[in-house]
Amino acid sequence: MWHSRSARSAIAAHRSDAPLSIFARFLKFGLLAWGGPAAQIAMIKHECVDEEKWVSEETFRKTLAVYQVLPGPEAHELCVYFGRIRGGKLGGFAAGLGFMLPGFLLMFGLSILYVEANLAGHLEELFYGLTAAVGALIARALVRLGPTFVTDVPLAIIAVAAFALALFADASFVLVLLGAGIAYELWTNGERWRGRVSSFSLGPLAIVALALGTITLSLTAEIFWEGLKAGLLTFGGAFTVIPFLQESAVDGKGWLTDSQFVDGLAISGILPAPLIIFSTFVGYLAGGTVGALAMTLGIFLPAFVFPIFFHRGLVALAESPRIRPFLLGVAAAVVGLIAAVAVTILETSVVDVPTAILALGAFLALNRWHGKLTVLYAVLGCGAIGALLQITVL
Repeated sequence: MWHSRSARSAIAAHRSDAPLSIFARFLKFGLLAWGGPAAQIAMIKHECVDEEKWVSEETFRKTLAVYQVLPGPEAHELCVYFGRIRGGKLGGFAAGLGFMLPGFLLMFGLSILYVEANLAGHLEELFYGLTAAVGALIARALVRLGPTFVTDVPLAIIAVAAFALALFADASFVLVLLGAGIAYELWTNGERWRGRVSSFSLGPLAIVALALGTITLSLTAEIFWEGLKAGLLTFGGAFTVIPFLQESAVDGKGWLTDSQFVDGLAISGILPAPLIIFSTFVGYLAGGTVGALAMTLGIFLPAFVFPIFFHRGLVALAESPRIRPFLLGVAAAVVGLIAAVAVTILETSVVDVPTAILALGAFLALNRWHGKLTVLYAVLGCGAIGALLQITVL
């Protein structure tokens, strides 16, 4: 008891920064957030842990491990977490807002140009190469996430099954994730559940699902709801939001075409922001300015709420031996779902031999070099080379 009281007192003693100061610090992070989650996390760690010593190295690793397993973009959640330490709940909000604001404003402005000024039409040659790089980004994410979440044969089987169900059976992502979590839980703790199977009932869940299915929402509420669902189900970081929005916004609602969806991903690849900011683009094409705000609010809401209000509970949840097998099964299924969406994206973006070569070259570059601006250089390089090919050869 004394130890926990002392820890709370130590945290309280560190709450010395005004919300505006916290906002300015993390706005700087947002303006420099190039290179994807790994580069963003390294930048945050360097200043907040290595230089400022806000938390120990061990605490940082433990916190990062929690946010890598649980929903939301981990870089953004780390910002909210550090802001919470320095300025309480308001500090956490200020930190998260500062980090996401530059990317949101840039994506919002480019979304307006994309629709109102026919950006893709006027820059068709550039998008020819830009979209080719998207497949490389997704493939690189699979290489990064796969070894982290697929660590044994049962998890590999779950990932392959999720891939097949999503690609060939058009299965609901929510059901795939739920089934994956249950399957690995039963594999790990089968003996414990053997005597409980007969008492398990889907009746209440089915009633809730039917009730939700009968609710009619306005377009804005629908956009917000789809964003919120994606934000709650993005286990493993920002890349995992791609399959959820692709299923809901493209396949389910028809708000975007596959080509437009890939264009949005390509644009997000050149911005200083978490990849999840492409949700603003999806929202704008679905419902204009209000749609962009609704989608962004929905998808980022869990990334604010969890670190501000539930951090201690989430740490305990992620470390609990009772719930961890379920979360590991879900995370493995997410890898399979990303692979399935990668196939769809490659079919859309790799349309001929030159785009295939560009995608392969970008993938090799992303694997070879891990600098802060590698993603930006790879995407813009593909765009420039693609445009040059279109103008001179193709």
